[in-house]
Amino acid sequence: MRKLMWIGLLAGATLSLPAMAPGAGLMKPGLWEITTTMEMAGMPFQQPPQTVRHCVTPQEARDVEKTVPKDEHCKITDLKSSANKVSWKLACSGGMAGKGEGEIEYQGDSAYKGHTRMQAEGMTMNMKYQGKRIGDCK
Repeated sequence: MRKLMWIGLLAGATLSLPAMAPGAGLMKPGLWEITTTMEMAGMPFQQPPQTVRHCVTPQEARDVEKTVPKDEHCKITDLKSSANKVSWKLACSGGMAGKGEGEIEYQGDSAYKGHTRMQAEGMTMNMKYQGKRIGDCK
């Protein structure tokens, strides 16, 4: 049960990626489609990939801190942005305390790929995501 709660918590944080934007010029505002895949050793099944769409505003596209998947119980540390990459570390507290790290690599201003690796209670979860700009917001 705790594993499922942890999966749900981090999946929710990761699925909020569409609302996150890169440092200046790394991501073009518009409608983005983001696909997230989660892998966790020892689980009897793998969660299928999840795809969401999000309209990235010009304000979001200028804020590097919004690129980082986060949750109210997690604190982002060591946030770095250089060239076409944003990386971070995070520490989570509460019922599912753990730590992790992640990175997003932008491929021009209309695509990206990234990953987050979390460790908690003897479990390791790997989340991979990729996004692509599919047009203007309506």
